[in-house]
Amino acid sequence: MKLRALSRSLLAGCVACVGVGGVVAQDQEQEPVSATMIIYLDPSVQFFNPVVKGAQDAAAAFNVDLDVQYANNDPVRQNDLIESAMATGVDGIAVAISSSDAFDDSICSAVEAGIIVIGFNNDDLEGADGNCRQAYVGMDEFASGYELGTRMIEAFDLKKGDTVFNPREIPEASFAVARGGGIEKAMEEHGIEVETVRAGLDPAEAQNIMAQALIANPDIKAVFGTGSVTSTVGAGAIRDAGVDVPFGGFDLAVEIADAVESGAMFATMDQQPYLQGYYPIAMIAMAARYGLTPTDVDTGQGAFLDQSRIGTIKPLIGTYR
Repeated sequence: MKLRALSRSLLAGCVACVGVGGVVAQDQEQEPVSATMIIYLDPSVQFFNPVVKGAQDAAAAFNVDLDVQYANNDPVRQNDLIESAMATGVDGIAVAISSSDAFDDSICSAVEAGIIVIGFNNDDLEGADGNCRQAYVGMDEFASGYELGTRMIEAFDLKKGDTVFNPREIPEASFAVARGGGIEKAMEEHGIEVETVRAGLDPAEAQNIMAQALIANPDIKAVFGTGSVTSTVGAGAIRDAGVDVPFGGFDLAVEIADAVESGAMFATMDQQPYLQGYYPIAMIAMAARYGLTPTDVDTGQGAFLDQSRIGTIKPLIGTYR
């Protein structure tokens, strides 16, 4: 890869702004750094496509031998993958910390063994106080849930005594607890009740569960998707239920962008998954080679995407967004 292309790649990642060309050229001349990325769901979840692209782009730029693994929403498998990466002697592990308890021991063991561990996408609910990971790259999920809740209260005049619906794919997962907690805090401040249900990860099943809940409670005044599945099928569930209520959610998919563009969805909170893949691999490379300290990155800044912003982002869904 030409030096100019490498420099452009690094600048795009905003990882370093001084001496970029020399650092990247030096990376290409050295032995590869080895890294394993562990995604807690399975390859069919389209949200993670930009994560993997970001990780692969960083691996190419920083000369990293990258192995991407999927835990298929199985904590036992995820711990096994962490331990397998340790056994092979990788320099670093990037791992989605989808539980605040399930991976503490294996992650701490990896760090104690001298492996660089970067959390991405999901973090321990206590952050660095609850897990040995050395940095976290991802959205401040509680703050984003609170922002979405507050914006919808203001936009749709939600008020004391109202009820809103917040279905959650995996209610015990850290992302659902954090995002849902932010929504609940916003509602609680205004005396608004929140109903929730386990929607699961299967889109068709989730849409049916959400529609049935809306039919069962005609007093629901708004719907909040918690993750990519509930946000993708939310507009369809509202249509199936034959109700007219505002809807907001999280993440990006073509269906979500279409819903926002058409007005069927008020807004979505974008956590910029490409950066969640790029930064951890870049940090592992720089920490392993130069001893640079991994640093937390909030990828959810400027996350609010409504009808006025969605058009410019839609063509990038699945690659950089």
